[in-house]
Amino acid sequence: MKWIFAIGALAMTTTAESGCKRGSEAAQCPTCVVANDRGFVPSKVTIPLGAPGTKTQITFTRTSDETCARDVVFPELNVKVPLPLNKPVSVPVPADVSKTYTFQCGMAMYKSSIVVE
Repeated sequence: MKWIFAIGALAMTTTAESGCKRGSEAAQCPTCVVANDRGFVPSKVTIPLGAPGTKTQITFTRTSDETCARDVVFPELNVKVPLPLNKPVSVPVPADVSKTYTFQCGMAMYKSSIVVE
């Protein structure tokens, strides 16, 4: 029983340290995205325009095995990052140009966007 509690506490600490919360609470974090059985939530993230060379870390957490969103792909940036189950993964996104970047699952079934403005 202690072992199960320790694993749960470690998972919660890792998630909390990333600045993201699990489930519907992730919507309160403006740079957090959850990959679940319905795709990416939220489907659109807006980040502020920054100075030249600025990048914003977008944190993705896959919360379900019942999804094809086991990777996040930014086709325009030529970036593909695996999303391990229940482990937050940060992806730097350029924030120095007003632009919309599309991200998707590895099969391109779930598509979402990051808007820099």
